[in-house]
Amino acid sequence: MTYPHLALRMPSRDSNRLSVLIVDDNQDVADSTADLIGLYGYDVRTAYGAEAALDADPSDVIILELRLTVLNGWEVVRWMRARPAIKRPVFIAITTCSSKDDRRRSEQVGIDLHLVKPADPVVLKEVLERFDRVIN
Repeated sequence: MTYPHLALRMPSRDSNRLSVLIVDDNQDVADSTADLIGLYGYDVRTAYGAEAALDADPSDVIILELRLTVLNGWEVVRWMRARPAIKRPVFIAITTCSSKDDRRRSEQVGIDLHLVKPADPVVLKEVLERFDRVIN
């Protein structure tokens, strides 16, 4: 079945579009977020947890939950920032961590944007479009 009305609103894929990595231990959350980001026309991949995120190829934007097992999201960001890189990724936390201390911690490790679940899909789309304009 085709949905022509959806095709009209979806941007065409372009090799210069942002690459986005979704990091979450919860596969359903990671997959549904990836599906949404994919509808916006971005090159999107998933990593189901901290270890998979650290093994993943570099991305322009990394969207992650901070409550991960093994390493939490803040530790993942610290590890990724410690690596030599030609281009620094943009980090967006979409998380259940909502206290002032959580937000301060995100700022300290270099997370660019801290959103609390459930994140508004329209806001997320606008944020990605802004980063896309700046990066590309």
